[in-house]
Amino acid sequence: MKNIIKQNKKLALLLSAVTILSLSSCKTDYLETDPTTAVSESAAYASAANLMAIVNGMHRDMYSRQNNNNNSQGQNGQGGIMIMMDAVGEDLVFPSTGNNWYVSVVRWQDQVNVSSDYSFYPYQFYYALIRNANLVIANGPKVPVLSSSDETTIKLAIGEAHAFRAFCYYMLVQIYGKRYVPNTVNSQLGIPLRLVADEAPMARNTVEEIYAQINTDLNEALTRLSGSPRANKSHFNQNVVLGLRARVALTQGNYSVAAASAKLARSGFPLMNNATYTSGFNNLESNGEWMWGSTIVSDQGDSFSNFGAYMSRNFNSTNIRQAPKAMSSKLFGMFPKTDIRRKVVDSTGKHVDLNLPSTYSKFPYTSQKFLSFSASDSRVDVPYMRAAEMYLIEAEALARLNKETESKVVFNEFEKNRDEPYLGAVTTGAAYINEILNSRRIELWGEGFRFLDLKRLNQGLDRTGANHSSVVVNNLFTVPNTDKRWEFVIPLKEINANPLVVQNPL
Repeated sequence: MKNIIKQNKKLALLLSAVTILSLSSCKTDYLETDPTTAVSESAAYASAANLMAIVNGMHRDMYSRQNNNNNSQGQNGQGGIMIMMDAVGEDLVFPSTGNNWYVSVVRWQDQVNVSSDYSFYPYQFYYALIRNANLVIANGPKVPVLSSSDETTIKLAIGEAHAFRAFCYYMLVQIYGKRYVPNTVNSQLGIPLRLVADEAPMARNTVEEIYAQINTDLNEALTRLSGSPRANKSHFNQNVVLGLRARVALTQGNYSVAAASAKLARSGFPLMNNATYTSGFNNLESNGEWMWGSTIVSDQGDSFSNFGAYMSRNFNSTNIRQAPKAMSSKLFGMFPKTDIRRKVVDSTGKHVDLNLPSTYSKFPYTSQKFLSFSASDSRVDVPYMRAAEMYLIEAEALARLNKETESKVVFNEFEKNRDEPYLGAVTTGAAYINEILNSRRIELWGEGFRFLDLKRLNQGLDRTGANHSSVVVNNLFTVPNTDKRWEFVIPLKEINANPLVVQNPL
């Protein structure tokens, strides 16, 4: 891991010689230490406030460019990985190659390229966050407690570190490991499980071992964060941790836990109304349905690296003008005209209400789900978790438990919100579960779930019969579920630095 750590010192090297930003307010707060804009090891653990500042810095890295060079423009924190996870699916359509951002991802070329920036980026990003989480967990108990407030702050910082570690390992094992197969031993290769901040060579743990640690961390995070307020929605709280537990349990086929956790998680987060749904998906704090995400304040944005620089419809950039993001016409056609989720997609591509200049290319089925702050400001609040997902997890989990009546109570409530004339699900069995899954596809379009869902469900990729360009996808319309590319290769930098790591099949 040494080379990876060196590639991202801002996250990895104990935050010495690293700028830490506080996200608890809407301004930039630097810890004044030695050197002035850096945090030494001793200062990082000298106070409860400094410990929390490390966690705040981790939250900021969820939306920040990870390397300060032009090649890393698409590596904009979690938002960039969300784009990757949908680009390899069938529902996010690139109608043209534009200026080539993420095109190799669309073509499934990076999964088997050990030197690809895109195969390296998630590995680097999540392990760097894990390193910082390990440091907070290890050193938090040593931080001086001078007041009851300090005690609370330390407890919350360590709780968030456990949540971060669980989230990062959950993403890593899905991307680089074999899929989790419910009701089996799951001894297949996962990823190295690092619980201390060192660089010692380490072999890959099994998928089962990774999930066991994920659940242990989620339980610890839940204990520490339960009943405590958070600074803002960028941070973890009890609801978000329950939401993560629901995701993990769904992946593991632990449907009772998934359903119960999802129901608890969405408590206090009502579904948004139709007017809000069509307003641009760009206001985290005011949207009651959003449970967790990132707000990019004006002095912390990165114009051509922000999530909205790729996924909005109105930002004035080469990528948006030439390669706006579209929805699969096949998916679009599955839903009635009364469904609000179709209203954020323009089947003509003209987007008359946005008054797009003639310099913007127009393609059918382009989406305006995400709208940037303005044509000159690409900031869009980045959604990591919404109550809608929790409704859909609960409905799917209950259906898989053969509790279809209970499931339909949840699903019908959700669908009625998105499509007022909806009369209720009439399908049953596998057809009903498929109805839930299709609703999940259109609801979470652009939010980074599709590749992970296909892998979880052991389904192949099928882009046929939709509006995909053969040029853009390089004629890659189908990929069977047995293809080796469902596991991204371990990056060459890790292979060179860690001789105990076994590579995925090339």
